[in-house]
Amino acid sequence: MIGVLVVLAGLVAAPAMAFADVAATVDGVLLGTEVVAEGVGEPVDLTAPAGDPRLFVADKGGRILIIKDRAVLPQPFLDIGKLVSGGSEQGLLGLVFHPDYARNGRFFVDYTNVDGDTRVVEYRVSRNADVADPGSAKVILAIDQPYANHNGGWLAFGPDGFLYVGMGDGGSGGDPHGNGQNTGVLLGKILRIDVDRGEPYAIPPGNPFAGGGGAPEVFLYGLRNPWRAAFDGNRLYIADVGQNMYEEVDVLDLASAAGANLGWNRMEGLHCFRPRSGCDRSGLVLPVFEYDHGKGCSITGGFVYRGKAMPALAGRYFFADYCTGEVASFRYRDGKAGDVVSLGVTDSVTSFGRDAAGELYILTANGTVRKLVRAQ
Repeated sequence: MIGVLVVLAGLVAAPAMAFADVAATVDGVLLGTEVVAEGVGEPVDLTAPAGDPRLFVADKGGRILIIKDRAVLPQPFLDIGKLVSGGSEQGLLGLVFHPDYARNGRFFVDYTNVDGDTRVVEYRVSRNADVADPGSAKVILAIDQPYANHNGGWLAFGPDGFLYVGMGDGGSGGDPHGNGQNTGVLLGKILRIDVDRGEPYAIPPGNPFAGGGGAPEVFLYGLRNPWRAAFDGNRLYIADVGQNMYEEVDVLDLASAAGANLGWNRMEGLHCFRPRSGCDRSGLVLPVFEYDHGKGCSITGGFVYRGKAMPALAGRYFFADYCTGEVASFRYRDGKAGDVVSLGVTDSVTSFGRDAAGELYILTANGTVRKLVRAQ
């Protein structure tokens, strides 16, 4: 089943509905979405080990499902549903495979436990390639959460081989504990750790506070709730969910990113969060793209397209808004987001995914996995 994306005049609020069946082109490509799977709970992540044709889908309820030969396998790869909490922003939130998974069988999940606290846990595959070993669990990070929301959950291995972890500011509203600007805590940060050395991890020597002055795991700070982030080579894209007025995308080069302050809660997007009291923008890395809450209310970050099926799209970053279902894209050039295109409206987009070939997928709250495809 293929639905063709609609190119709209701009990113605008609209009621959620299925993609309209009319022709539209982006960069000369007629784009569509192909339904790959339905009924997979509430999918929040989709990924695959390097060179692996299977798709692994993380369901917020605690299951990791495998899509193999276009069918969802009846047995989950892993089911930790009894370990996770089920609040609106809680659950199984992230999944990543070790870059050398084919040899070592290691993968990592991020979830909130039954007490609502973050756990980053390593597992290993069993002798059956389609089933993980639940007894192999090893807790890598344990982080207390003061509130039920803003848990982050993004996991990825960077081009440097280190594990990156996205953490929200701890929740409530307005960052009441000031976690975003406090470099001594792990909330409101992008963390970077070395899971191949040390026990349970080592601190990469390039981390900005490896020698003191802050928590050594911290790589970036000043985030509210990164949902999601993605690497494109040595470049990092971060979609940070806003408070009351602005959603944003930050883009950083890894060579100069260590210790960057992305602004929260001094700033929301490009604007002072509390304008009456003023704010000091000095030393901040401000977003390259924002939109206000007249056009949406909660950004869902995606990926830069680097697949081979549609080479004209190479370099386009795709993202969405959860509330409107709007899917959009821009190109990052010369430090700016340009050529912004709105691609159409679908159901509430919970996340994006990328397979081992670099092709992109759109995950929606109704349990549907769609693949971004050429429509003809």
